[in-house]
Amino acid sequence: MLIPQLILMDKLRKKRPPARRRFRRPPTGGTVPRTARWWRQQVMSVLFLVAGIFSAALGLKGFLLPNEFIDGGVTGISLLLTQALGKQYLALLIVLVNVPFIILGYFQIGRGFALKTLLAILGLAGTLLVISFPILTQDKLLISVFGGFFLGAGIGLAMRGGGVLDGTEILAVFLSKKTSLTLSDIILLLNILIFVVAAYVLSVETALYSILTYLSAAKTIDFVIDGIEEYTGVTIVSGRSDAIRRMITEQLGRGATVYSGKRGYGGRGETPQAIDIVFTVITRLELGRLTAEVEKIDRQAFMVMHSVKETRGGVIKKRPLH
Repeated sequence: MLIPQLILMDKLRKKRPPARRRFRRPPTGGTVPRTARWWRQQVMSVLFLVAGIFSAALGLKGFLLPNEFIDGGVTGISLLLTQALGKQYLALLIVLVNVPFIILGYFQIGRGFALKTLLAILGLAGTLLVISFPILTQDKLLISVFGGFFLGAGIGLAMRGGGVLDGTEILAVFLSKKTSLTLSDIILLLNILIFVVAAYVLSVETALYSILTYLSAAKTIDFVIDGIEEYTGVTIVSGRSDAIRRMITEQLGRGATVYSGKRGYGGRGETPQAIDIVFTVITRLELGRLTAEVEKIDRQAFMVMHSVKETRGGVIKKRPLH
């Protein structure tokens, strides 16, 4: 989800060396030149934020709010408070509950992140006030699954735009620095507390459906951020490593790294056989073709695959939405 991005941004901010004080002549006209790439990135960021706002609003007003279902995090807290104050105050509650986390994000992440988050949350509140969404279904299972789907898609799209619609992860990053708990532990504890309160205030059945909503939203966020072309690291151990390397670089057009190793299997007193090991990073959509091509070269090849969160540099296929 958002946590790895927040950690990376925080580390980069800390590692950035202090700027040297020296006189610089301002550019002609008093404005900083903006390249076409910069403008394209800003337009895409705005589009992601707008799409995220409308998707989250649909999930809230079209599914969750009319049926008194909740989600985890700040959104879940806001939905719980509507049970006491009234559904008409949801937009105001989302803004008020998120304000402390926006301030925290300003100091922990940066001004640009906090500004985009504030605009996204205000946009969501305005959409909830102005636009009326139809109630699409009365089936509880469909409400929990698709309510979580649209809400998660909205949060994920907002993340792709550089902001967030829920400040729980910002709080988790801050608390992890002050305590011995991990980020996952903090988020889990916060959501457990929210769902326990939901079981007491609403009902156990509603709380269970709300947990399903949370799981649906969390999975959708991961899917929107990573995309269907999630990176996969593949390690190949084969006696025909050179042929496999050429296949990866020439046929698939991907980069490969070859490092030396030794086979661990062998009898007592035998010298381990030296072997070259091939490592490459591909997308999940290319995995089937790579496996088929490796089997054509060496049916006895040993392959290990694992998910890769992100890559920088090298010869890899770029995700289309980045």
